[in-house]
Amino acid sequence: MAAVACGVTISAATIAAAVVLAHLVAGIIVNPDSATRHGGALVALGALWLIRAAGQWLQGRLSQRGATAVIGELSAQVLRSVTTSPPRQLATDRDSAAAVITRGLDGLRPYFTGYLPAVVQAAVLTPAAVIVMACYDLQAAMIVVIALPLIPIFMVLIGLLTAERSAAALSAMTTLQARLLDLVAGIPTLRAVGRAGGSVQRITELAAAHRRSAMATLRIAFLSSLVLELLAALGVALVAVSVGVRLVYGEVTLAAGLTALLLAPEVFWPLRRVGAAFHAAQDGKTAAEQAFRLCPARSFVTGIRPAPDSAPTIHLDGIGPDIEPGRATVLTGPNGAGKSTVLQAILGLAPLPGGAVRVDGVDVGELDPAAWWQHIAWLPHRPVLIPGTVRDNLELLGPLTDMDRACRDSGFDEVLDELPDGLDTRIGRAGVGLSLGQRQRLGLTRVLGSAAQVLLLDEPTAHLDAALERRVLCVIADRARSGATVLVVGHRDPVLAIGDEVITMGAAHVAS
Repeated sequence: MAAVACGVTISAATIAAAVVLAHLVAGIIVNPDSATRHGGALVALGALWLIRAAGQWLQGRLSQRGATAVIGELSAQVLRSVTTSPPRQLATDRDSAAAVITRGLDGLRPYFTGYLPAVVQAAVLTPAAVIVMACYDLQAAMIVVIALPLIPIFMVLIGLLTAERSAAALSAMTTLQARLLDLVAGIPTLRAVGRAGGSVQRITELAAAHRRSAMATLRIAFLSSLVLELLAALGVALVAVSVGVRLVYGEVTLAAGLTALLLAPEVFWPLRRVGAAFHAAQDGKTAAEQAFRLCPARSFVTGIRPAPDSAPTIHLDGIGPDIEPGRATVLTGPNGAGKSTVLQAILGLAPLPGGAVRVDGVDVGELDPAAWWQHIAWLPHRPVLIPGTVRDNLELLGPLTDMDRACRDSGFDEVLDELPDGLDTRIGRAGVGLSLGQRQRLGLTRVLGSAAQVLLLDEPTAHLDAALERRVLCVIADRARSGATVLVVGHRDPVLAIGDEVITMGAAHVAS
């Protein structure tokens, strides 16, 4: 609405200024002695130019503010949607989402600051200028109407080709960014095996492909601008020739002829601006389409019912017996059977294949996700670690009830003794600086030190030695006996031994 209002104001001021200027110049040329009597027209002309400038300034300011708000909102929607998607879908969309959020959507700014105002300007100024021109010189208006459709036709033809180039450029940028992120994350490993220079050639090739795609888009933009400018210049030239010939023969007044000449460029100018702005905004539009593809909500937890106050009983349709508080339940089966998917379904991050998850008789999809997750301590197969201190990672999901005891139970106290700064030691992305076993102990400490009533553990003793495995499994069994609802995924005999109930995926359960 603000763009339309500014566009109407700019268009009205432009047309009025052209009419006033034409009559002012014609009056001075026809009657040079009357030049001193045109002070009012000069003041009106200056006022109209000021109004037009103010309208353009306000339109640009509002467009910038709107663009910033829309880009920020769309980026937040993409981030929320992707991070609440199932883990497998998250892994698939991660690179695309990173490229769209960090760089792609910034291309929408020319769309809001240039293209949309130009479209409004073309929708208002072009027909209004033609109508006013027809009131003063019908023949000139007819010439403009005949030449005018050529510009949109060429804009459409060029735009179709530009859209393909923009999609290719975004794809190249996404691939290049994903490769760079993977390379940065894997530099320590590559250096350790002496292969740090192996990815240089591939990154160079991707950068060259991105550069070629961008340059091809620029070539099309420059050529399209040349075509549009040529068509507009020819249209104005036809009007000028027609007006000039008829002025010679006295078929049109000087004021009317000058009005037509001054309005002719204003008829073509908005369309030329639309064409130029279209190419500048095409990359942003391509990124926006990618963002809309990523935006549909994928979170399976959408309800608002409160979570249970005590350790709940969890029912899994088609899997086996209920997972009850006070008992340790072990979920086992061959790789690929869907054990990790069951844990994600209990969390509400993915659907349970062939059934539903019920918590104390309530479908997990009806629970308030934030409240439900407050009751859960989850140890995925690969513990989530962020860049920062060890303390930051231990308290990632909240403060621990007894950090010292949790460290002893998981064996992480031995790791702290070896770290140079103890809890204040900084680690990198995904736990760079710690071994696999140390990362597993850190994740275990985070879970065992939590006061959560539901423990979901995926291969909790992976990368641990036999003695530490026995200690950790005893602590997990004690948590179950103290009243917690415990579900452990595992297949090794020591893990199966702590199960009060063992559920085998794809087979009947075995009570132990």
